[in-house]
Amino acid sequence: MTISTGDKLPDVTLVQMGAGGPEPVSLADKTDGRTVVIFAVPGAFTPTCHSAHVPSFIRTKAQFEVRGVEEIICISVNDPFVMHTWGDITGATKAGITMLSDAECTFTTAIGMRFDAPPAGLIARSKRYAMLVEDGVVVLLNEESSPGECEISAGEGLLGRM
Repeated sequence: MTISTGDKLPDVTLVQMGAGGPEPVSLADKTDGRTVVIFAVPGAFTPTCHSAHVPSFIRTKAQFEVRGVEEIICISVNDPFVMHTWGDITGATKAGITMLSDAECTFTTAIGMRFDAPPAGLIARSKRYAMLVEDGVVVLLNEESSPGECEISAGEGLLGRM
């Protein structure tokens, strides 16, 4: 079952690169008592993710902050080393966007956002979406109908619904 507005996010452990290497991150620690944006991409360095999705949140970060968003989190079913490097290369890390790895596809599967596209070499990946989360509960959810699209899940698309 796909997560929807009004649902509480599952408390899963994701991974982030720290000074000493990969570190576990409790999603509940990131969301409980806070207002955050979570957006997910099918894969780091893939064309739409790299040239459209991440840049849209870099462009709109200040506008989200004005509206009370405390953190913007990018999640992908990639390893934490890839997410760290991708954050550096795109400028997302410098912009203050948190890059989290769902390497085992645990979170993505739990919220019903997993998809597979074997012809493109994408197995156990995330659908493209963006959500506004308040105190661990989904307030807004913009899911793209195709992983190659980035309109309603872009920073501007989510801002337009707030």
